[in-house]
Amino acid sequence: MSHLHVVIDDRIAEIVLDNPPQNRVDELMADELLAGVEKAESAGARAILLRAEGADFSFGGDIVTWPDLDTRQLRTLFERYMFAFNRLEQIPVPVVAAVNGLCFGGGFELALRADAIFAGEGARFGHPEQTLGIVTLLGGIYRSAARAGRARAFEWALTSEQVPAATMAAAGVVNRVVPDDEVLETARAFVRKVAAGPTRAHAAHKALLRLWDAGGVKAADDAMFDIAMPLFESKDVTAGLPSAVAAFTAGRPRPVVDFQGE
Repeated sequence: MSHLHVVIDDRIAEIVLDNPPQNRVDELMADELLAGVEKAESAGARAILLRAEGADFSFGGDIVTWPDLDTRQLRTLFERYMFAFNRLEQIPVPVVAAVNGLCFGGGFELALRADAIFAGEGARFGHPEQTLGIVTLLGGIYRSAARAGRARAFEWALTSEQVPAATMAAAGVVNRVVPDDEVLETARAFVRKVAAGPTRAHAAHKALLRLWDAGGVKAADDAMFDIAMPLFESKDVTAGLPSAVAAFTAGRPRPVVDFQGE
C-alpha cells in the first residue's frame, strides 16, 4: 500500500504524505518521495506543494524496526532517507510545505527541505530524538539553525519540546501562520502564484541561497554572474524586458508578463 502519492495539475505538483494514522516516514515513503520528485521534474512542474493527509503532518520516522538493525543497516537506511529528502530540497523549483497538527522528528526535517512553510495555528514542531538518546539524523538541527540561529535550534533539540507554529514563525522557521482550516488553500494559492512566475529566475535564487548558506556572501558573489547571466537569454526575459522598456519609453504602465517558465 502506498504511503505517499503525487498529483500533477497545470504544472503544479502536490506531494502528499498518506501513511495513517501518523504519517510516519519509512523506506516505502522515502522511495516514493524520491520517485515523486523525479516525476514532478520530468513533468515540468513549476512549483511543488508538500502536504499530508490526516490531522497531523508527520510524527517522524517509523522506529519500529530500528532495534532489530545493526549500525551498518541503520546507516544504510538513514542514507536512503537523506538522499530522498535532499533530492526534494535541491529540485530547482519552489517547494512549499503546508503543515497542520504535529510535525515532529523526520517529518519536521522533511518540512525543512521546503523553501517556505505555511502552518496552521495549531501546528507544533519539534525534535524528539533527544528523548531516544540520538540526534536529528536527517539534518534537522542545523537546518533549524540556518533559519532560527544556533541558540534556538540547540534549545529545541535539547528539550524535544513541541514548539507552537507562532513561535516558529517569530524565529524565522515558518513563513506564515493561518487558521488551521485555511492553511492548505493559503499554501495552494501561494504555489499557484509562484508557478506562474519566472521559473528559471526562481531556480537561480534557490541556487544563490544554497551557495550563501554553504559559503556566505563571498561564495554567492563569486557565482552570481555565472548563475544570473544565462537568464537574459531565457524566453521570459527576451519577451518581458523589451516590453517593460517599451512601456517605460511610451509612458505606459508596465504590462503584465505571461511567464512561460523558460
